Amino acid sequence: MIILENERKSMMALAELSASNPFLTRRIDLERDVLGDRFVYTDAAWHKRQDIDELPTNIGLLTETAGQWSETFRERLIAGESADVQELSIYEDVVSYFVYNVFQDRLRLFLEESGDSRSLARCHAPFYAEFREKLEYFFGEAAPELWARYDVPHLFACFYQLRRAFHYIHGNILGGSMAAAELRASVWHSIFTHDMRRYRRSQYQHMTDISTLILGSSGTGKELVAQAIGYARFIPLDETKMTFVEDYQSSFYPVNLSALSPTLIESELFGHRKGSFTGAVGDRVGWFGLCSERGSVFLDEIGETSTDIQVKLLRLLQARTFQRVGDVNSVRFHGKVIAATNRDLAREMQSGAFREDLYYRLCGDMVRTPDLAEQIQEAPEQLHHFVLYIARSVAGHDEAPALAEQVEAYIDKHLGADYPWPGNVRELEQCVRSILIRQEYHPTLRTREFTGTLGERVNLGEMSLDELTSRYISMIYARTKNYQETGRLLGLDGRTVKAKVNQEYVESGE
Repeated sequence: MIILENERKSMMALAELSASNPFLTRRIDLERDVLGDRFVYTDAAWHKRQDIDELPTNIGLLTETAGQWSETFRERLIAGESADVQELSIYEDVVSYFVYNVFQDRLRLFLEESGDSRSLARCHAPFYAEFREKLEYFFGEAAPELWARYDVPHLFACFYQLRRAFHYIHGNILGGSMAAAELRASVWHSIFTHDMRRYRRSQYQHMTDISTLILGSSGTGKELVAQAIGYARFIPLDETKMTFVEDYQSSFYPVNLSALSPTLIESELFGHRKGSFTGAVGDRVGWFGLCSERGSVFLDEIGETSTDIQVKLLRLLQARTFQRVGDVNSVRFHGKVIAATNRDLAREMQSGAFREDLYYRLCGDMVRTPDLAEQIQEAPEQLHHFVLYIARSVAGHDEAPALAEQVEAYIDKHLGADYPWPGNVRELEQCVRSILIRQEYHPTLRTREFTGTLGERVNLGEMSLDELTSRYISMIYARTKNYQETGRLLGLDGRTVKAKVNQEYVESGE
């Protein structure tokens, strides 16, 4: 036996930690089981803070512990001590945890370089040879049977995927509330499932077939969640060239469906043949045709698509094939679909505006983004972190603290702690910019005051029918910011909406 009885509990905890979701609070219990008295308490929500942005102390201690145990058990195996299947599995997990953390800084630098230049994303991984040597050191002589079937390029690709997933989840999803922590954990599961070991063994090949549906109000970061999932797809390593076979950024195709007419949506997504409609002067492949098996097409605002487009999307998800506009031949779709909407799809299905069968094709994996007000209500101090983050992006690192203090003072005095932030983080960004420029912020859309004033004037007979119509249409447009969508809600043509909208009403909210 290579694991002594007094070592087993800690070893099993570290093995479980190596395959766990880093954004779940379960991580803290496992770290405590491994480190004992050396455990340093940290926030339950592992998140990106703007004043302190560094990995917790426990990671260094855990890496040191994993390294010591890896050496100890290697020596015991080489000395001829026997190990059963469970012990070899634990040994493999501990070594994997140690090696990943040894190389994670270089993986991070490689990732940052890849983000700065697309050509670098496919370049030679300069430390792959050293990575292979490290694994061979621990498994080659100590566990030759294990080493004989070890897929080192696959593990390296998995580690690179882990680093990408952590980088984009940690960086894209802000907030230290438990709602934000649960969102980060949920996105991690969308990428790897809850069983990391099964994912590494085989599930990584099948995630393409599972669509992800992201639900949440406007301004809650649905596109950032989609980006984190799309950028963290598994990409194999070509060991002969020591390059990744695809660029993770070029494999993510975001499409804002609300900005396109139904004809353009069909052409953009499915492609078209030359001459298939007026203006089709050449063949177009379309995003579904361009997307590889390691890529993702992100359909933002899918709730605004027509039923005709929904039928085509349903066929694509069911049969994994589609036809270009004007073409009778079927084309195979190899990638993953990520969709998002701020609509209440249950209500949309009841009204017949959204197909129930398409919904069930999309919701096999579902992520919900919390509202800003929900996060602040749960943890009021989170407003400071959000404001400071935004202030750094608009005013720079040095000026950010003073600007953040000014913004928070204004919010406290003029909006109050209970302000609902109907525009979520997007509205908070506008608030920071407005105070930076004008020292004030006045919410554009004040539904309660507007409705009250409108109702009072109607009751007094002070408004003409044309003015009432214009104000009502303007109120709906202020919420949707889209003529076609406003027309859909009101049963009007988009051109009629555009003619009736009064920008003064939209901007003033009065």
